Amino acid sequence: MIRITIVAVGKLKEKYWKDAISEYSKRLARYCSLNIIEVPDEPTPDNASDAMEDMIRFKEGKKILDKIPSGAYRIILDLEGRDVSSEELSNVLEVLPVRGQSHIAFVIGGSLGLSKEVLKEADMRLSFSRLTFPHQLMRVILLEQIYRGFKIICGEPYHK
Repeated sequence: MIRITIVAVGKLKEKYWKDAISEYSKRLARYCSLNIIEVPDEPTPDNASDAMEDMIRFKEGKKILDKIPSGAYRIILDLEGRDVSSEELSNVLEVLPVRGQSHIAFVIGGSLGLSKEVLKEADMRLSFSRLTFPHQLMRVILLEQIYRGFKIICGEPYHK
C-alpha cells in the first residue's frame, strides 16, 4: 500500500480544521497509509526584518527536514512550483509506486513559506494556485486533492 506523509508547519487549533482533516483521513484509509506530522512554527514578531524572517524559515526548515521520512519522494508545496490539474496529480500518485516510490512526503510550510534548504530537497515542487492560502486550509485542500486523485485512479465517481 502506498504511504503518504504530510509534514506541515503549525498546529491545528480550530475544531473545523480538525474535523475536515479527520474526515479526509478516514476516506483515504482505503487507498493509502496516511501520517500527518506537525512541526512547531516559530514565533514571528510583528514587523520582523527580512533577516529575522530568513532565520525563522531556516529554523522551521530544519525541523521539517528532520521529519521527512528517509527515502520518501518529496513533494514540496510552493507558490513557484508546477501547476497541475487533479488528473495530473492523480497520475503522479499512480506512477510513483510503479517506479518504486511507494512513500510520498508532502511538505506544507508555515506562514512565511519555506527555507531554501527545504526547497532544494524537493523531488517535485507543486503549486495549487498563485493565491496564498492559510497553511491550515492548505492541509485540507491537499488531503482533498489526494483523495480526489485516488478516486480518479480507481475510476470511482467523485471527481466531476
